[in-house]
Amino acid sequence: MDETLPPEPPAPSSRAAAYNESDRTTAPGLWERTTMEKLVFETLREQRAARRWRAFRSLAWLTFFVFLVWGLTHRGSASTDKSTPHTAVIEIKGEIASGSDASAEAVTAAMRTAFEDNGAQALVLLINSPGGSPVQAGIINDEIKRLRVKYKKPVYAVVEESCASAAYYIAAATDKIFVDKASIVGSIGVLMDGFGFTGLMDKLGVERRLMTAGENKGFLDPFSPQTEKHRVFAQAMLDTIHKQFIDAVKAGRGKRLKETPELFTGLFWTGQQAVEMGLADQLGNLDFVAREVVKAEELVDYTRRDNVAERLAKKFGAAMGEGAIRALKAIPAIR
Repeated sequence: MDETLPPEPPAPSSRAAAYNESDRTTAPGLWERTTMEKLVFETLREQRAARRWRAFRSLAWLTFFVFLVWGLTHRGSASTDKSTPHTAVIEIKGEIASGSDASAEAVTAAMRTAFEDNGAQALVLLINSPGGSPVQAGIINDEIKRLRVKYKKPVYAVVEESCASAAYYIAAATDKIFVDKASIVGSIGVLMDGFGFTGLMDKLGVERRLMTAGENKGFLDPFSPQTEKHRVFAQAMLDTIHKQFIDAVKAGRGKRLKETPELFTGLFWTGQQAVEMGLADQLGNLDFVAREVVKAEELVDYTRRDNVAERLAKKFGAAMGEGAIRALKAIPAIR
């Protein structure tokens, strides 16, 4: 029986043979070259992207600092036609302290701008503050009296929710004080607060090692016991500042003040009670004063407010000086 063998595959052509041989001999070189080219091009792309990012970042910082400098040197102020009669308004809100919106620097600068404006018929201090630094309040009080004499323009205080302590120290220098019947007014007193941890340290077995050069340098240290000598000294200092406060109120209010044993004890009263006691003159809000008292209904706000650049600058400053601020806060403030 004859067996039929399968046909043999055709022999490769000379061109196919040459291709297979070339593929075997040159393919590794092509792959390496292609891979190297890809790596080089990718590296170049990354370098170009990095250069663009560095350039963008530098430009962004430059723009930021230019904006910051511009903002610090071009602080916003009230704009009005000086020939148009109006009532100038300056807000005193929040804590009265150095560096705050109600600092002596900010308020006195705004007051000078308002007084210099020929269109301003009178200045109204719109107050909503629980108090703060007697030093800052005293500076503002003195400046109100100076500007009133220089420019011959009246100054009124309009109280919203609160006009207490250092805020009333300021209001006392004005010609008249207007309040809401439910406003909080008064608190003519001074305080210095702090903490003492000596008992707790004894319980915890902690020893305080405080070294000073000067007998009283550790005065008010919260980790050292308070001596009678230091207590008497601090109380005398508070009494002196309290007397300064009382003298300023008496000078500002004059015969309108109805003195009682409780008047200068640090108590506070409603607006209605304040009018009856002579701490305020009458009930009234900002619009009422502008319309009925000043006779110039248009209100122009002269309050100095931080712009965006100044707020950013303060945030940078606060972050950089956080340690120093913490150290300063260890000293009890007088309010």
